[in-house]
Formats: sequence, structure tokens, C-alpha cells
Amino acid sequence: MTKKQACSAAILSAAIFSSPALAADPHGVDTGITAWMLTSTALVLLMVPGLAMFYGGLVRSKNVLGTMMHSMIAIPVIGVLWVVVGYALAFGDNVLGGFIGWKSDYFLLKGIDSTIVNGVPEYVVAMFQGKFAIITPALIAGALAERVYFRGYVMFIILWFLCVYCPLCHWIWAPSGWLYKAGAAGVVDLAGGLVIHVSAGFSALVTAMFLGPRKGYPKAAMLPNNLVMTIMGAGILWVGWFGFNAGSTVQSGLETARALTMTQVSAASGALTWVIIEAFHYRKATSLGLVSGILAGLVAITPAAGVVQPWGALILGALSSCICYTALQLKGRFGYDDSLDCFGVHGVGSGMGILLLSFFIRQSWMDKASAAVAGWNALHQFGIQVLGFGVTVALAVSMTLVICFVVQKTVGFRLDEEREVAGMDFALHGERGYSIANMEG
Repeated sequence: MTKKQACSAAILSAAIFSSPALAADPHGVDTGITAWMLTSTALVLLMVPGLAMFYGGLVRSKNVLGTMMHSMIAIPVIGVLWVVVGYALAFGDNVLGGFIGWKSDYFLLKGIDSTIVNGVPEYVVAMFQGKFAIITPALIAGALAERVYFRGYVMFIILWFLCVYCPLCHWIWAPSGWLYKAGAAGVVDLAGGLVIHVSAGFSALVTAMFLGPRKGYPKAAMLPNNLVMTIMGAGILWVGWFGFNAGSTVQSGLETARALTMTQVSAASGALTWVIIEAFHYRKATSLGLVSGILAGLVAITPAAGVVQPWGALILGALSSCICYTALQLKGRFGYDDSLDCFGVHGVGSGMGILLLSFFIRQSWMDKASAAVAGWNALHQFGIQVLGFGVTVALAVSMTLVICFVVQKTVGFRLDEEREVAGMDFALHGERGYSIANMEG
């Protein structure tokens, strides 16, 4: 194996901590694994329009297109940045003391044209990882919905991607990342509990507090314009999440089956728990509660799907719904306007999953960790998870606050009152999401 292939092979294994890295196959493409990774890449991309539908249905009709644009614009903006510098920054060799990565071969992906590692073309790996990079800043749009300039939002996700996502991705998933190497097996984060959901969730909280509430919030009614679309979006997200988690094993075997199963179990557990809570609290179950429970279960299992068993997934999904439900109930007391509950679900639910997974790890995984570091146990791993959580929150909060100030002082971030009242669709895009034709005669 060449030095370049060895480095690429390590990158392929960076997202899975529950089994040893596969040996690189220098002889050709493994069509089975490659086919699954291609499918997973498409499934993760499908989550972006799913997110657009989920968020778009929750806002008022005058902002439906603008809100959906916040999700969809991430595909071209972050998609281009990922190819140009993102892959190099995230998975390159340590530079700046390990704060970020860099590898000239990954600049514009110019050095991976013929690279095949673990039987998978590296182009596929780069594109799979790139879809994670796309959806992460789009999640934050849920906290700033209905009150930002489009140009300000675009500048925000560019800076956030470069200053928050890429460093975290390097620390946690790159083989040279310091959190990847911490303890016996590094921070356990299969598919982005920290890199994606905690970082986006806490950044969403900071952004919501920086921008202030929407005009009229919380006194004025701000009802969803289309819960049917929100339910459809949640369904698409659930389907896409199988590629999100199971694809992160970078295999097509036992670990893949485990991750897919735990994803289904936790999502179902979260949805059922939320419905039961609402039934006791309100004497009725709501569609919004159902989809919120689905997401609560999915975000909780995202970091843990590779290391827990079904009973652990059931518990994590149920606990996530309980804690996320409580977080949403408390939001009004604190007075911040996290419009579509990005922090309350993604930040809180996935943060819980990152920490508590330590106590549900399958014994075979723990035995391997203990073999690497004598006496390693759940408490040791919990300490590593706490470290990863604390570092993620610190970086996301501090950098997001700086980015918000920069965007506001340059291109503008918070909409002026006149445009906010008119709605983003017409004021910023010259369109309307829903039109009723004038009937003549």
C-alpha cells in the first residue's frame, strides 16, 4: 500500500469506532460496498430537500419559499466550497497545531482521481462526506427563520462552514484529529452527533439570541402554513437517515446492519414516546409532536448507532423525546426565539446521545477498548465524550457569535422591519409560495 492509499484508508475508517479499519484493497473496486456508499450519498443529499419541506411547512405562508431556499442554497454554496477547500481542511494533515487540516492533493480533489481505498473510489468518500457538510449549516436555518437577509444567510453559512464545521470534522473524524485519538478509541461519534447536530444546535441558539425574536413573538400567533408538507419532510428525513448512519460505517456488512437497525429502533421509540407524552399532557396526539419525536430519536442515535444494541437504542430514543419535549416547553420561559426548535431538538437531543451512549456500549466494543487501554470502562469513555461535547460547544458558541457580528456589520443579517412584515418571499425573492388566481366571469 502506498503512503497516499494508507492515509485515504484511514479517512474511510474515521467515522466508525466500533471495528478495526478494513485493509485497503489495491486491486480494484469492491462493487458491493461502493454501491452501498453511492446509495448512502444519494440518501443523505435527499435529506436536504426533506429538511426544506420540514422547515418550509412550519413557517408562515409569506416566508415559505425563503425558508426552503435557506436549505436548498446550501447545496451549491457548500457543495462548491467542499470540493475547493473543504475536503482538504477537514481530512488533510494537521496544520496550525492541529486546529485544521490541509493536504494539497485534496485541493479541488485533484489528487484523488485514481485513488481506490478499501475497494471504494475516494471520489465516493469525498462526496459522501460532502453531503454531511451541506446539511449541517442548513439545520441552523431553523433558528433564524423568517427574519434574515438572504445575502446575510449565505455569508453566514460560508463563514460557519470554514470556521466551525471544518475544524470539528478534522478534530473528530480525521485520523490525525486530536479528539479522534483521545483515550482508547477517541470520541464516539459515528455520524455526527457532535460534528453536525450539537454544533448546529448550539450555533442556532447563539444566532437566535443575537438576532432577537421575530416581530410579534411570542404574543402574535405564528401558525405553520402546511403541516402536511412538514410530515412529508420528516418522512424523507427518516428514510435519508439510514444512509446518514448506516453509510457512515463505510462498509456493507455487520456494522452496517447494526447502524441501520439502531437508527430505526431509536426513531420509532422517540416518536412513540413523544406521542404518549402529548396524550397525557394534552389528551391528544399531534402531527407536529409525532415528527418532533421522530427527529428526537434520530438525532440521539446518530453518534451511537455503531456501538449500542437495540435495547440501548430504545432507551436513548425515549430519553431524547423526554428531554427535548422538556426543552421545548422551557423555551418560552427563557424568551429566545429558536423559531423551528433547532437547539431544542438537535442540540439537546444529540448532546444527550453523545453523553449517555457511554453507558449502553456493547460489551464486545468495550472489550476491544479495554484491550487497548487496560481497565477501560464506561466511565472512562464518558469522560472522553464530555470532553468532546465541551470542546464542540465552546467552538460553536464562540465562533458563531463572532460570525454573527461580522455578517451584521458587513452585508447585514437581521431583516429590517418593513421587509420582515412583508415576508421574505416577496421582499427578498420577488415570489410567493402560494397564489390564488383571480377568477373572471
